[in-house]
Amino acid sequence: MLRFYANENLSAVIVNHLRSFRHDVLTSYDAGNANQGIPDDQVLATATVDERCVITFNRKDFLALHHSGVDHAGIVILKDDRDRIQQAQMIHEELGEESSLSNRCFRVLKRNQSGSIQPLLIVQEYPRS
Repeated sequence: MLRFYANENLSAVIVNHLRSFRHDVLTSYDAGNANQGIPDDQVLATATVDERCVITFNRKDFLALHHSGVDHAGIVILKDDRDRIQQAQMIHEELGEESSLSNRCFRVLKRNQSGSIQPLLIVQEYPRS
């Protein structure tokens, strides 16, 4: 089971499906931090203090924070995609057994396979710079 902090831009569908897999997901709304314009570095710091991996659609800013070398409890970046259920399933299958995501950053990507109607989701890890 992983502990997540869902950035306020994250879909409730993803949150609910991760919870259905028994992951502990705290949303910015649940934490009383929604609609306050809290900077991303503070979002990451808040999640890290609570030992939660940030899960977000915000690739640019959170990838930059990861590469800056700041310590964090993990970052999972999703592409804003209609298949939110499959994204949650992929997170659970690929990362659900990890004991820690500390200082690790992952992105769930869609790869179109030649000759296939169904796109394939993959999880890519970004190394620290």
